[in-house]
Amino acid sequence: MTSTISLRSEQRDAYVLILEAIDVGIYKPGSRLVESELAERFGVSRTPIREALQRLETQSLLTREGRSLIVASLDHNQMAELYVVRTELEGLAARLAAQHASEEEIDVLQQMVGADRTWTHDASALSRSNKRFHKQLHLASHNRFLVQQLDLVHRSMALLATTSLAVEGRGPVALDEHQAIVTAISERNGAAAYQAVRQHLSQAFITRLQHDAGE
Repeated sequence: MTSTISLRSEQRDAYVLILEAIDVGIYKPGSRLVESELAERFGVSRTPIREALQRLETQSLLTREGRSLIVASLDHNQMAELYVVRTELEGLAARLAAQHASEEEIDVLQQMVGADRTWTHDASALSRSNKRFHKQLHLASHNRFLVQQLDLVHRSMALLATTSLAVEGRGPVALDEHQAIVTAISERNGAAAYQAVRQHLSQAFITRLQHDAGE
């Protein structure tokens, strides 16, 4: 029994470790993932690595190129579809947060916005703090099924090679948009919170499209 639990834990850890490595950009879209290299990097045996890779492939986070598994990438249409789903789900999360978030949760969101203003000239740090802000927003909805779906959406966001926050001038504007979301939630205005999220993600999508067009 103990060995079975240990194996399951190792499988879960391998999956989480690879997923986090993709999320933080260690493995970018197009990167080739090799079982032996992953096992050595993470100090995990090859069997749980293999099973984690199969799981990630099933979730469309990895794709096959010949006999190799590589980190998937999103084309223009897939990116547009992802933003549509993300906008609706996060808008719903903000609407629910306006109804159900505790005063302490709202305080944490507000503190995050203030703290994140120190990172406006560091795109990598701002991207990490941005993910924490959005995760906290999801949790403030107090709807476990919505949080689960948003987790899936944000895993797919890791397949975008760049962050819109890296575009010059986007950081401070994005934080002003975060502030508008928090203000609406603190005022218990669900409709305004929903619209603030839609505006925020619409601008992020526009910024990304303009950046990609420039490249």
